Amino acid sequence: MSEVKPTLSREDIVRLCERVEGAQRRACAIPKLTDEYPAMSIADGYAVQSELRRRLIAQGHRLIGWKAGLTSKAKMVQMGVSVPSIGFLTDRMARPENSAISTSDLVHPRVECEVAFVMKKALHGPGCTRQDVLTATDYVLPAVEIIDSRFAGFKFDLPSVVADNGSSARFVAGGRARYVDELDLRTLGVVMEKNGEIVALGAAAAVLGHPAEAIAMLVNILAELGEHLPAGSFVMSGGITEAIAVKPGDCVTARFQELGSVSMRFVD
Repeated sequence: MSEVKPTLSREDIVRLCERVEGAQRRACAIPKLTDEYPAMSIADGYAVQSELRRRLIAQGHRLIGWKAGLTSKAKMVQMGVSVPSIGFLTDRMARPENSAISTSDLVHPRVECEVAFVMKKALHGPGCTRQDVLTATDYVLPAVEIIDSRFAGFKFDLPSVVADNGSSARFVAGGRARYVDELDLRTLGVVMEKNGEIVALGAAAAVLGHPAEAIAMLVNILAELGEHLPAGSFVMSGGITEAIAVKPGDCVTARFQELGSVSMRFVD
């Protein structure tokens, strides 16, 4: 992040948090936040996200981990940023493997394949490296993230998407856990099928050259926010493939080389 200190007032941050929280709760699209606050910075976005996290935890959500977003080079160039964004994950976002996932409480549901890391040691930035991440990792799992931007037309900029918690909505982890030293995470292939048709495929190197690089960047962004990554965290490293839109009636399976598959279906 180029600037760590928010530029918006506390009142504006609370107001924007209430706007985002309301859009998430009612599953309704809102204009991107920079329409009203054109000078809003990335640091302002994180201030709104932190307020949202505080509120959800106060409501009984449990923080279980974090996610990296905008981790492909093409996406970063498109958005004009040099670092990915991050968002938090709570227990209420998790859905079981093979479950029916409702879309009635989502605005623009899309799915993407990710490698998830479960940490056995805490990580602190700044200066966290890929090797630090691999050393601190207990195991990796295949996962599918269901993202859901709350902004009209799925159009947004970086401060707005950060405030919207990186479009976090739901996630499903499955397959089989593997130790990182048993795999070449760079060349790990993944195929996403929707209703039996292949809709996306890729290799995990699409995520910053190696998915552990995305976790290292996430840890370094957390350090700028005065936070760290605790042991036991569940961390998603960012989409390997583009996000694919889903609707009621769709069945999705992500098949990961060496890690098995993750499946789910979507209902009203």
